Amino acid sequence: MYIDSYNSRGFTVNGNRVFGPCALLPHSVVQWNVGSHQDITEESFSLFWMLEPRIEIVVVGTGDRTERLQAQVLRAMRQRGIAVEVQDTPNACATFNFLCHEGRVTGAALIPPGGTVLTSLAQAAG
Repeated sequence: MYIDSYNSRGFTVNGNRVFGPCALLPHSVVQWNVGSHQDITEESFSLFWMLEPRIEIVVVGTGDRTERLQAQVLRAMRQRGIAVEVQDTPNACATFNFLCHEGRVTGAALIPPGGTVLTSLAQAAG
């Protein structure tokens, strides 16, 4: 799984366009029904703890800025043995790609950033 690029409308993952917020799982990408970081609940994260093999870490991209998630949501993930890394979406995309490249069992929960410019992660890294 690799995030090729992102813009205000969504993401390109493994060459496939995904519109709006999405959840990246080890072998699939699904639409994620949140509008902002305030919509992130224990229920919206439930897909990450139902999988086998167990996801080690979920990288959360909260848009243009790193936003604080509700304490009970983070606690629920910790109690299930899943680490959560919250970042602005551009950094979350890069972190997800890095962790996947290292072979970690990683998930991502991503809200598109507000800008309108398509950003290729290959160009940004180079």
